[in-house]
Amino acid sequence: MPAYAVFEPPMRRRSAGEHADRFIFFRERFSLAAFLFGPLWMIWRRLWLVLIIYLVATSFIELGLRRLGIPIAARTTVYLLLQLLVAIEAANLRRWTLLRRGWRDRGIVFGDDLELAERRFFAANAASQDAASRTPPPTEPDHMQASGHEPSGPAAQGEGEPRGAP
Repeated sequence: MPAYAVFEPPMRRRSAGEHADRFIFFRERFSLAAFLFGPLWMIWRRLWLVLIIYLVATSFIELGLRRLGIPIAARTTVYLLLQLLVAIEAANLRRWTLLRRGWRDRGIVFGDDLELAERRFFAANAASQDAASRTPPPTEPDHMQASGHEPSGPAAQGEGEPRGAP
Protein backbone atom coordinates (compact mmCIF):
# COMPACT_ATOMS: atom_id res chain seq x y z
CA MET A 1 0.00 0.00 0.00
CA PRO A 2 1.46 3.39 -0.98
CA ALA A 3 2.65 5.84 1.65
CA TYR A 4 1.88 9.56 1.48
CA ALA A 5 3.77 12.29 3.34
CA VAL A 6 1.43 14.91 4.82
CA PHE A 7 2.40 18.56 5.26
CA GLU A 8 0.44 21.32 6.95
CA PRO A 9 0.87 24.87 5.67
CA PRO A 10 1.98 27.67 7.97
CA MET A 11 -0.92 29.25 9.87
CA ARG A 12 -2.15 32.44 8.27
CA ARG A 13 -5.36 34.40 8.61
CA ARG A 14 -7.78 31.90 7.11
CA SER A 15 -10.64 29.73 8.21
CA ALA A 16 -10.14 26.13 9.32
CA GLY A 17 -11.67 24.88 6.05
CA GLU A 18 -9.34 26.99 3.92
CA HIS A 19 -6.40 25.85 6.04
CA ALA A 20 -7.33 22.16 5.59
CA ASP A 21 -7.62 22.64 1.82
CA ARG A 22 -3.98 23.67 1.64
CA PHE A 23 -2.55 20.45 3.15
CA ILE A 24 -0.14 18.69 0.80
CA PHE A 25 -0.08 14.91 0.35
CA PHE A 26 2.68 13.53 -1.82
CA ARG A 27 3.50 9.94 -2.55
CA GLU A 28 6.78 8.49 -1.30
CA ARG A 29 8.21 6.92 -4.43
CA PHE A 30 10.66 7.10 -7.30
CA SER A 31 9.93 10.12 -9.51
CA LEU A 32 10.19 9.39 -13.22
CA ALA A 33 9.75 13.10 -14.01
CA ALA A 34 12.68 13.98 -11.75
CA PHE A 35 14.79 11.31 -13.46
CA LEU A 36 14.00 12.38 -17.01
CA PHE A 37 13.77 16.16 -16.53
CA GLY A 38 15.78 16.87 -13.34
CA PRO A 39 16.29 20.65 -13.51
CA LEU A 40 12.90 21.27 -15.17
CA TRP A 41 11.22 19.15 -12.48
CA MET A 42 12.96 21.25 -9.82
CA ILE A 43 11.70 24.47 -11.45
CA TRP A 44 8.17 23.06 -11.76
CA ARG A 45 8.17 22.10 -8.07
CA ARG A 46 9.76 25.45 -7.08
CA LEU A 47 12.78 23.81 -5.48
CA TRP A 48 15.00 26.83 -6.08
CA LEU A 49 17.72 26.09 -3.56
CA VAL A 50 17.83 22.44 -4.64
CA LEU A 51 18.20 23.60 -8.25
CA ILE A 52 21.09 25.92 -7.39
CA ILE A 53 22.87 23.18 -5.45
CA TYR A 54 22.27 20.75 -8.33
CA LEU A 55 23.68 23.17 -10.93
CA VAL A 56 26.75 23.99 -8.84
CA ALA A 57 27.39 20.30 -8.11
CA THR A 58 27.02 19.25 -11.77
CA SER A 59 29.33 22.09 -12.84
CA PHE A 60 32.03 20.97 -10.40
CA ILE A 61 31.56 17.33 -11.40
CA GLU A 62 31.88 18.22 -15.09
CA LEU A 63 34.97 20.34 -14.43
CA GLY A 64 36.61 17.60 -12.37
CA LEU A 65 35.84 14.83 -14.84
CA ARG A 66 37.17 16.88 -17.78
CA ARG A 67 40.38 17.74 -15.90
CA LEU A 68 40.90 14.06 -15.17
CA GLY A 69 40.41 13.24 -18.85
CA ILE A 70 37.43 10.96 -18.29
CA PRO A 71 35.82 9.97 -21.62
CA ILE A 72 32.31 11.14 -22.55
CA ALA A 73 30.75 7.68 -22.03
CA ALA A 74 31.92 7.59 -18.41
CA ARG A 75 30.76 11.18 -17.81
CA THR A 76 27.34 10.29 -19.22
CA THR A 77 27.17 7.35 -16.81
CA VAL A 78 28.01 9.66 -13.90
CA TYR A 79 25.20 12.03 -14.91
CA LEU A 80 22.72 9.17 -15.26
CA LEU A 81 23.62 8.04 -11.75
CA LEU A 82 23.20 11.60 -10.49
CA GLN A 83 19.74 11.78 -12.11
CA LEU A 84 18.89 8.42 -10.54
CA LEU A 85 19.84 9.83 -7.13
CA VAL A 86 17.64 12.90 -7.70
CA ALA A 87 14.70 10.68 -8.73
CA ILE A 88 15.07 8.40 -5.70
CA GLU A 89 15.37 11.35 -3.31
CA ALA A 90 12.67 13.48 -4.98
CA ALA A 91 10.23 13.14 -2.07
CA ASN A 92 12.95 14.05 0.44
CA LEU A 93 13.96 17.09 -1.62
CA ARG A 94 10.34 18.30 -1.59
CA ARG A 95 10.05 17.55 2.14
CA TRP A 96 13.21 19.53 2.92
CA THR A 97 12.00 22.52 0.88
CA LEU A 98 8.58 22.56 2.55
CA LEU A 99 10.14 22.37 6.01
CA ARG A 100 12.42 25.28 5.15
CA ARG A 101 9.35 27.29 4.13
CA GLY A 102 7.68 26.77 7.51
CA TRP A 103 5.36 23.85 6.68
CA ARG A 104 4.83 21.24 9.41
CA ASP A 105 5.44 17.56 8.75
CA ARG A 106 2.27 15.86 9.99
CA GLY A 107 3.50 12.33 9.32
CA ILE A 108 2.85 9.51 6.91
CA VAL A 109 -0.50 8.02 5.97
CA PHE A 110 -1.14 4.86 3.96
CA GLY A 111 -3.84 4.47 1.34
CA ASP A 112 -4.48 2.73 -1.96
CA ASP A 113 -4.90 6.14 -3.59
CA LEU A 114 -4.66 9.81 -2.68
CA GLU A 115 -8.36 10.14 -1.85
CA LEU A 116 -8.29 7.25 0.64
CA ALA A 117 -5.09 8.59 2.23
CA GLU A 118 -6.70 12.03 2.68
CA ARG A 119 -9.83 10.51 4.23
CA ARG A 120 -7.76 8.40 6.63
CA PHE A 121 -5.61 11.33 7.68
CA PHE A 122 -8.45 13.76 8.33
CA ALA A 123 -10.55 11.11 10.09
CA ALA A 124 -7.65 10.23 12.40
CA ASN A 125 -6.90 13.93 12.94
CA ALA A 126 -10.53 14.69 13.84
CA ALA A 127 -10.64 11.70 16.23
CA SER A 128 -7.45 12.81 18.00
CA GLN A 129 -8.77 16.38 18.35
CA ASP A 130 -12.05 15.07 19.80
CA ALA A 131 -10.15 12.93 22.31
CA ALA A 132 -7.94 15.88 23.26
CA SER A 133 -10.92 18.16 23.81
CA ARG A 134 -12.64 15.56 26.04
CA THR A 135 -9.59 14.92 28.22
CA PRO A 136 -9.40 17.42 31.10
CA PRO A 137 -6.04 19.06 31.71
CA PRO A 138 -3.91 17.46 34.42
CA THR A 139 -4.46 18.90 37.87
CA GLU A 140 -2.54 18.83 41.10
CA PRO A 141 -3.54 16.28 43.76
CA ASP A 142 -6.25 17.44 46.18
CA HIS A 143 -3.96 17.60 49.24
CA MET A 144 -1.62 20.02 47.41
CA GLN A 145 -4.43 22.29 46.19
CA ALA A 146 -6.09 22.57 49.59
CA SER A 147 -3.01 23.37 51.64
CA GLY A 148 -0.91 25.22 49.08
CA HIS A 149 2.17 23.68 50.73
CA GLU A 150 4.93 21.52 49.40
CA PRO A 151 4.53 17.79 50.01
CA SER A 152 5.80 16.52 53.33
CA GLY A 153 6.96 13.12 54.40
CA PRO A 154 10.14 11.08 54.55
CA ALA A 155 11.17 11.75 50.95
CA ALA A 156 10.52 15.50 51.20
CA GLN A 157 12.41 15.82 54.51
CA GLY A 158 15.45 13.93 53.31
CA GLU A 159 14.92 10.96 55.64
CA GLY A 160 15.45 8.56 52.77
CA GLU A 161 18.96 9.91 52.07
CA PRO A 162 22.04 8.22 53.49
CA ARG A 163 23.54 9.79 56.61
CA GLY A 164 26.37 12.16 56.07
CA ALA A 165 25.02 13.34 52.71
CA PRO A 166 25.10 17.12 52.30
